[in-house]
Amino acid sequence: MRVVVHGGAGGAPDEPAPRQDVLDEAAERGADARTPLDAVEAALAPLESSSRFNAGVGGAVQSDGVVRTDAGVMTSDREIGAACSMPGVEHAASVARAVHSETPHVFVSGAHAVELADEFGVETGVDLLTDEMRERYESEDPPRGGPREHLDWLATRFGSGPGQTGGGSESIGDGDGDSGHAPDHDTVGAVASDGETFAAATSTGGRSFALAGRVGDVPQVGSGFFCTEAGGASATGAGEDITRVTLSRRAVEHLDAGLGAQEAADRAISEFEEITGSGAGVIVLGEDGAGSAFNTDGMQTSIAYK
Repeated sequence: MRVVVHGGAGGAPDEPAPRQDVLDEAAERGADARTPLDAVEAALAPLESSSRFNAGVGGAVQSDGVVRTDAGVMTSDREIGAACSMPGVEHAASVARAVHSETPHVFVSGAHAVELADEFGVETGVDLLTDEMRERYESEDPPRGGPREHLDWLATRFGSGPGQTGGGSESIGDGDGDSGHAPDHDTVGAVASDGETFAAATSTGGRSFALAGRVGDVPQVGSGFFCTEAGGASATGAGEDITRVTLSRRAVEHLDAGLGAQEAADRAISEFEEITGSGAGVIVLGEDGAGSAFNTDGMQTSIAYK
């Protein structure tokens, strides 16, 4: 099994080595799996459990003080599973896997996705809010009224976490992550292949101080993840802009056209930056191996092959 994983594109973290250790562990776990679908789920699990990344534990808090997780998965037979807006669900990728494998649907959301998670043995009711994120949220004089008040409040705060990659080519914030706080850009993703078939998956806690209920690119097929018989891709970065250009699908279409994985990644990011001026990264796995590209200060990845 060949597996490539990423830990988000954005500012360079203060402590890259411990984060790289988790990414390396994740890739190794994926490479030990039986199928590509098993591999991407297994690879994302330790990343979702680590507060060093913005997925699961330590995810970004929305305007009502709640962390909601999203994820999507796709296999090379074009079967898809996605789930979003799930409070208390650490392993969002496992819920997306359940949608893919256990339902006739593509996408399940909110409370119903949480119920589905519980039904299929994915733990719910997990406290995803770290002490640091809770303190940070409370220090921002959070809104207590309806959506209009929330929108007024987030107008100067949305995506203001360290290393955030939205709103143009320059990062917002100081560009540094630390061991206790996951910068907003640290969405996680994985792509795997057994030499015959592929699977791609992406998981996130969203973007800091977004409107309660906001869903970004990650669980949207073609945006946060995409997969065909030619290979798969997982994207990370400025979610709204990734969605506008369907970044992951763009990368895989280059594989379909005969490009190698690295060239497909490079071209997709070049096109993304030209269209949006925003920051993002993408990992790609094709028949010739893995590639990655980003136009931010950094994007940590890991590859394992067994």
